[in-house]
Amino acid sequence: MFKNILASALMVATSAGIAAADGDAAKGEKVFRKCQACHAVGEGAENKVGPVLNGLMGRAVAAGEGFEYSDALAAKGAEGVVWDEDTLAAFLEKPRDWAPGTKMSFAGLRKEKDRDNLIAYLATFQ
Repeated sequence: MFKNILASALMVATSAGIAAADGDAAKGEKVFRKCQACHAVGEGAENKVGPVLNGLMGRAVAAGEGFEYSDALAAKGAEGVVWDEDTLAAFLEKPRDWAPGTKMSFAGLRKEKDRDNLIAYLATFQ
């Protein structure tokens, strides 16, 4: 039983904390200011022009509730693509290159450290 509990705890920590290993969540909160016009996180967050980003890590792409995703992101989700550190980093670098046809108009985050920090911040909202 202890092994099952330990394995479960490790899976949760891994899914929520992988991104945090490379980034600084406090700095990521500052980077998120670029996102908050379209996205929300935290208790009481609601969809805006973009979906709520709570519980993003480990979730299938285009699987947030109550939001109508672009065909480009819906196709990624249908392929089984899941948001993790790598997929989110690639998307955040150049959203339109990662998902041609996405409705997300944001050009992307050029600095790898900004992407790492933002991912660490988003991982705190699991």
